[in-house]
Amino acid sequence: MKIAADNYSKETDVGTPHPGADEFCSTKQAASIIGVSHRTIQLWVESGILQAWKTAGGHRRITMQSVTKLVDQRREALAPSSTTPVPRQPAPNTRKKVLVVDDDTTLLRLYELEMMGWDSPIDLIKAHNGFEALIKIGADKPDLLISDLSMPGMDGFRMIRTLRLDPAHAGMAIVVVSGLDKSTVGSMGLPTDIPFFSKPVPFRDLREAVERVLLPAQADPVEH
Repeated sequence: MKIAADNYSKETDVGTPHPGADEFCSTKQAASIIGVSHRTIQLWVESGILQAWKTAGGHRRITMQSVTKLVDQRREALAPSSTTPVPRQPAPNTRKKVLVVDDDTTLLRLYELEMMGWDSPIDLIKAHNGFEALIKIGADKPDLLISDLSMPGMDGFRMIRTLRLDPAHAGMAIVVVSGLDKSTVGSMGLPTDIPFFSKPVPFRDLREAVERVLLPAQADPVEH
């Protein structure tokens, strides 16, 4: 299994000449402008989604250009597509893309390690919340979405509602893995056609669900 390369960009070193201060903002200001939590901004800086550098005192300064770009991407991600979706007809035996969304970085790494051991033609993409996931769905066009529900910024419920309202993504295959119980997520509006698993992640059952969706001809029961 291959892991999709994240678009990392390193924070520039202290002492490197920088443009005027009005071209940068703090992490708190960026969180307010974009409308997400401070922690989400930190994750986006660490993953290279936002471009930043550190002051001599260790404080991050984020480029307004990257903030503005992300605001524009958010506007596009939240807006339903105006085009009629064209059904994709993947060739037999092609690799499949799976997007896993969870705000727990350690759990994302566990997903990665477990799924690498499946020996399936899967490329893994990772996101930390619903908004970041919508951006990656538009860019990478995954075949399957595996998502948590309780996340900062945009949670899984809102992300799924956004996808279901968009004709281009309304039929996207989705599996939910959450720490919430099934009755709670049902009362909060999770569509009943979406497979649901409770945390801790039951990887054997999840593998069967994933292979039923992506590899129906090869989906033999996993040995327990």
